[in-house]
Amino acid sequence: MSHPSLRCTAFAGPSRIASGELRHVALKAKQAFDAGKPVLVFEDASGRVVELPLELPAADLLKRLAEPAIAGPADPGKPAPRGPGRPKLGVVAREVTLLPRHWDWLAAQPGGASVALRKLVEDARKVSADDDRRRAAQEAAYRFMQALAGNEAGYEDAARALFAGDIGRFEEHSATWPDDVREHAALLAADAFHH
Repeated sequence: MSHPSLRCTAFAGPSRIASGELRHVALKAKQAFDAGKPVLVFEDASGRVVELPLELPAADLLKRLAEPAIAGPADPGKPAPRGPGRPKLGVVAREVTLLPRHWDWLAAQPGGASVALRKLVEDARKVSADDDRRRAAQEAAYRFMQALAGNEAGYEDAARALFAGDIGRFEEHSATWPDDVREHAALLAADAFHH
């Protein structure tokens, strides 16, 4: 299950009914669901739909939200096997495939391959931060738009404008959408239009 403090927005049809932490949004979504309204909850950062068991009683729904998202070991009496890396620091071991000349270069770096790779990744993250933020905004807005504006007039042109970074065309083609849908799409897309 998702983290209960995750930032989300819930819609009942084209109407925004709640926005904020998941645990609060889930209760509003539950009320709308119980009233027979079609409900979708979106994660604000990614635009992805958050699957919630809205058929459960409210207390059980909140309990489910509080459950850890990652299952523990198969046998609760046994601790999970410890792999390589430095888990206390959050270091995770995964496979990387490179050409021999890349391994040779990495091995010759101060601190070895792992330190060199971490430095390269951190440098690349700094350089591409604006592009990454723009791409994340485009993807979040697009996911949301697909779910709630996919049948609206101007949807395809608005999507093209989103990926072209053209805020004027985006606003023009989304102007006839329901207010809450248009406003939320624009909110999610904001970083897509900043260069």
